[in-house]
Amino acid sequence: MVQAWYMDESADDPRRPHRAEPDRPVGLEQLRCLGVLYWKVRGHGLRPGLPRRAEGPVPIQGVSTVISVLPWCQWTRFCVKLFQLDADKYENDPELEKIRKERNYSWMDIITISKDKLPNYEEKIKTFYEEHLHLDEEIRYILEGSGYFDVRDKEDKWIRIFMEKGDLITLPAGIYHRFTLDEKNYVKAMRLFVGEPVWTAYNRPADHFEARGQYVAFLAQMA
Repeated sequence: MVQAWYMDESADDPRRPHRAEPDRPVGLEQLRCLGVLYWKVRGHGLRPGLPRRAEGPVPIQGVSTVISVLPWCQWTRFCVKLFQLDADKYENDPELEKIRKERNYSWMDIITISKDKLPNYEEKIKTFYEEHLHLDEEIRYILEGSGYFDVRDKEDKWIRIFMEKGDLITLPAGIYHRFTLDEKNYVKAMRLFVGEPVWTAYNRPADHFEARGQYVAFLAQMA
């Protein structure tokens, strides 16, 4: 199950967990206040009839949990979704193909973020950790390693989401966020995109963009 928590205010090494003290885990009830929906999956495939609203992650033998932050509704382009897949089978995983088809993720590539694999590593790491938004969804599927996506809540506080092998996340257009490796300094991820990729990041402040305005309006609808 994906772990998330409120961050402290420390400016120390961003690769550390940075849990607030006292610890403020982002649990089920808090996530529900953000419109979190849960789906149950059998093995690595969605059960028939899902997604559906569930009362919470109930332990069931052979069933794991898929998390979607913010509701899957008519505003799907604003949803932060988290899926758990089998990263060892990413080249021919039918569940991944199903997700790509349903969400029109027609383009993909693989990126490895490590000192010996990524050109201009130090510069790129700093860029990833600058608070920014995109005008399109950001989709990442972790194949190896781990790291953190940080997203702002409705009160502009940072929530840190720990991502590891098998996790797929979709961040909506217009949400302020950032990414960093953890202390293992390594992640291999699949990047997915609807149509041709546009990598432009707009550092905060970027409130004048239509995508940001639409996302803020969405949050107001969910208040």
